[in-house]
Amino acid sequence: MSRKKWIVRSGNKENATMFAEKLGVSPYAALIASTRGINTIDDAREFFFGLNERKSVDPMDFPDMYAAVKRIQKALDEFERIAVYGDYDADGVTSTALLYSYLEMQGADVVYYVPNRHTEGYGLSYEAIDKLSMMGVKLIITVDNGISAVDEAKYIRELEMELIVTDHHLPSETLPQAVAVVDPHRTDCNLEFKDYAGVGVAYKLICALEGEENGITDSFVDLVTVGTVADVMPLIKENRELVRRGVTMLADSDRIGIQALIEAVGLGSRKMTSTSVAFGICPRINAAGRMGSADRAIRLLLSDDYDEAMLLAQEINDENVTRQQTEQEILIQAVEQINKNPEWQYQNVLVVAGEGWHDGVVGIVASRLVEKYGKPTLVITIDGDDAKGSGRSIEGFNLYDAISHCSDCLTHFGGHTLAAGIGLETTDIDTFRTAINDYSDTIEMPFPIQNIDFKLNPACVNTEMLETVEQLEPFGAGNPQPIFGLYNMTVTDIQPIGNGKHLRVILERNGVSLQTVKFRTVQAEFPFVKGDVVDAAVGLEPNEYLGQLRVSILLKNIKLHDMVEDDLFSSMRDFSLLMRGRSDGFDPSLLIPQRETTAAVYRFIRSVGRWNYDTETLCHRLDLWAEDYGQVAVAIEAMLEMGVLRRDENKGLSVPKTSEKVNLQDAPVLRRLTELSKESAY
Repeated sequence: MSRKKWIVRSGNKENATMFAEKLGVSPYAALIASTRGINTIDDAREFFFGLNERKSVDPMDFPDMYAAVKRIQKALDEFERIAVYGDYDADGVTSTALLYSYLEMQGADVVYYVPNRHTEGYGLSYEAIDKLSMMGVKLIITVDNGISAVDEAKYIRELEMELIVTDHHLPSETLPQAVAVVDPHRTDCNLEFKDYAGVGVAYKLICALEGEENGITDSFVDLVTVGTVADVMPLIKENRELVRRGVTMLADSDRIGIQALIEAVGLGSRKMTSTSVAFGICPRINAAGRMGSADRAIRLLLSDDYDEAMLLAQEINDENVTRQQTEQEILIQAVEQINKNPEWQYQNVLVVAGEGWHDGVVGIVASRLVEKYGKPTLVITIDGDDAKGSGRSIEGFNLYDAISHCSDCLTHFGGHTLAAGIGLETTDIDTFRTAINDYSDTIEMPFPIQNIDFKLNPACVNTEMLETVEQLEPFGAGNPQPIFGLYNMTVTDIQPIGNGKHLRVILERNGVSLQTVKFRTVQAEFPFVKGDVVDAAVGLEPNEYLGQLRVSILLKNIKLHDMVEDDLFSSMRDFSLLMRGRSDGFDPSLLIPQRETTAAVYRFIRSVGRWNYDTETLCHRLDLWAEDYGQVAVAIEAMLEMGVLRRDENKGLSVPKTSEKVNLQDAPVLRRLTELSKESAY
């Protein structure tokens, strides 16, 4: 578990009271809404109940939309062959299915093309353009890609075809030469809300073609929902309204492929929510493109044959199981690689690479590593001389900007603030690792954040609170599932469950005992013991069993109650700067451990036999303050350097059975600290 900085959100209690009284919603829900930027009664009404009259963005306000509509209408009138050129992720798949289906409904001569992730890669390619030209295509419309296809756009013109780009990725300084480039992130776009998924932009295109939102466009909102949720777009403004409507449609979808997928996943008997879409439907559609060909997912969404749809849905579901297994294998290898390079743990950005790692899952592995280490992470797969990777970030660190500063050692890159992809030569991986960490040293690195919506009395954890949570749906980026803080709780029991893969942690305060579940955490990695007083960040979810509704309490994060966070993070940062070879930005004298501190660390580790947990918890066990973190960490490093302690392959610390008497002051880390202290004194 990575250490996160806890922030309790602050809301406007007066506004919350007004929302609750006038709208009849839970006071807790109203307070959470106020913490998420809901300031007026009209905004609150829209947030909780949607729009009575649609106030969606006029699609004609998108740049080049008029030109796009005019050219597509010409293709329809003259029965020109149109190609919808998509992408292999869930956003691209739903975008492709949406625009293809709509054009087919209009009687168009239309085909679709989605590149293979593994053999063709992302976006337009010359080979694909050649294929489409040979098929007699006159107009190519991209969805969820194309904004960076400057050279490919020129080639399309040379082949006497025309191009319309619809995309939502960040453009470079040069736009493709096309009939129209419809992207809300263009610098000349004045839209107030721009954070549409690729499928959202495609939806606005068909709204523009129709001239309005109507029954025809409404029939595609289920696809918009899947793509928007899958691409982790913020569920605010129009996105929120579309997803709210789409979740309802998905629960009783007329789309045979959706019905089949819901049945294959086992969601048919459950209430459909944005969360079940995110964890049930989206990973399966993504799995098709990650593990093989995305064409299967598109055929599923377009299918009007139930038997065919069920076969495709089951195939995709099985593929998702394979994806999970592959992901876990790579994750284990990546963690082993980090353990073998202990200096990496002090770098601001993690970069790991492996030969033959499946390129379809490296992004997910990057997310897992961010969760584990609390650092921006890029996972790279090597294929001979070529390598490509995917990265994920933490709030406050713009990964796209960071990668842009390292473009000299990349062949290509693209992405968003929190997620990005790169291509590079294998020989440049180490150079890239150094470059992105050098860049990180020029900015103030953020710590990962654990947001708390509000502190909750454990006695209030009941089914009524579930109603509060439900009123805040749909959840996603920009409107995450509420996280409640249970403070000053005593750990009374810890029980392995799920064949030891998860933990049940019993917490108690004032006679109220709560059973919480910590997923993907084994007991050997859980640093807390019975009797520890902790703060717990939890999510609440419904659990219906034998007709009885219960509350499932999911333990998202946990920390010691008495640890002063500001002091702790300050000391952690100082130690990290020291270990990265920095000589500025910290007071070296504060890191030199007292003899008593070093002795206490040694005696404790010797007494327990092996210490497998973090330094923060070790400070707690030694009854030290948060600001002592750096001194304890330095003491450990010094004893490792001199052989007084050893670290095994799983990062556990122990005392060797035999060791020679040494002078710890000779440890390189202490010598360097002493020198830095002398220099800073002058």
